[in-house]
Amino acid sequence: MLGFVCFLGPGIFIALTGLGGGGQVNSKVQANASAILYATLAFFGLFSGSINNVLGPRWTLVLGTLGYSLYIASFLVINIHPDTSAFVIVAGAILGICAALLWTAQGSLMMAYPTEAQKGTFISIFWTIFNLGGVVGSAVAFGTSFNRTTDSVGNGTYVGFLILTLVGVLLPLLMANPNKVIRTDGTHVNQVRYPSWKTEVSRLYVALKTEPWIILLFPMFFASNYCYTWEYNNYNGAIFTIRARALNSLMSYTSQVLGSIFLGYFILDQKRVRRRVRAFYGWSLVFFVAFASHVWAYFYQKTYTRAEVMKDAYKIDIIDETYVAHVWVMIVHGLLDSMLQTYAYWLIGTMSNDPAKLAVFTGFYKSMQSAGAAGAWSTDAAGIPYMNIFLSTWCLMVGSMIFAAPMVYLRVTDHTDVEDETL
Repeated sequence: MLGFVCFLGPGIFIALTGLGGGGQVNSKVQANASAILYATLAFFGLFSGSINNVLGPRWTLVLGTLGYSLYIASFLVINIHPDTSAFVIVAGAILGICAALLWTAQGSLMMAYPTEAQKGTFISIFWTIFNLGGVVGSAVAFGTSFNRTTDSVGNGTYVGFLILTLVGVLLPLLMANPNKVIRTDGTHVNQVRYPSWKTEVSRLYVALKTEPWIILLFPMFFASNYCYTWEYNNYNGAIFTIRARALNSLMSYTSQVLGSIFLGYFILDQKRVRRRVRAFYGWSLVFFVAFASHVWAYFYQKTYTRAEVMKDAYKIDIIDETYVAHVWVMIVHGLLDSMLQTYAYWLIGTMSNDPAKLAVFTGFYKSMQSAGAAGAWSTDAAGIPYMNIFLSTWCLMVGSMIFAAPMVYLRVTDHTDVEDETL
């Protein structure tokens, strides 16, 4: 159920993002809205764990999903009235607040529901359902844009997206409270505590003091959404036609589904291997894919610049001979995106099984992740050369894995200790 909430909210949002420029000809409005969205999310992500522990996960999810409907609606409005760019930017800021709430509630539940041996599998199941939202949304965009001669999607695509997100607003009300959930091994999910706001805010400091190893994961959190700007706007949105962009997005999110299942189920939850060993396997695989995929993409990025794209350069279409080679970059980077985030969530899950503690950790994760995304989208809106954005993405992705290595070696244990269960 949690996966389907994100299928119909963030899943449709990433389908819109995957089109490059939100499906518009001019990507600057979308880049500015995304920068403000993620800056707002980064700030409220510091406190969203505390808000989740006070409101409870169901109502936190309801409030979180509302922002996605408003954001989708803003693109429908600007498609009809091109002079309403301010509405898109305001909607982006509101979505930043809502997304902080949704992702914090989602993260705490996803890591609290499973047993220790099932966390990788549960993360991959969630990631699969969530990215299917991107797959379905991209398929809708591809179908409605297949015969379009303009370089933007039609109103029908936005209307379809809006209806799906509105359905997602109601789904959290059908979910069970965590304290009523029994795991497969017969244990109960720890009941979320409801202390004062002052106590909850102080837990941000306590979490860092008692679990300083999480600081080494901050670069990974920062890099996890930074990569989307180059991938979807500076590559997909820059050199492809609108129907090719939609198909690329479809392929990218499909590969994210496969990447999460592979890493979560076949690597991180291998029952015959100790958890510490699985942690090293996961780190090695993600590091290799991060480095190799960017070496490959570098040779494509060398072939075009932002200045050339702005001059209405030729756009690659699905019928061109060069299309297949170029779409593989999207596929491989989709694999990397899902594996990096699956691994990050899994590492957080090794630190505790307590929903309240995990909510604070997830708040840190979404805050740092969004700060990275805000920075990346700001550079795109400012017209920074594509190659500069690409090289910074490459360095961040690889460097973040190097920073995480000491935490993997020194902090990950075969079992979560009792003292790690609470703040």
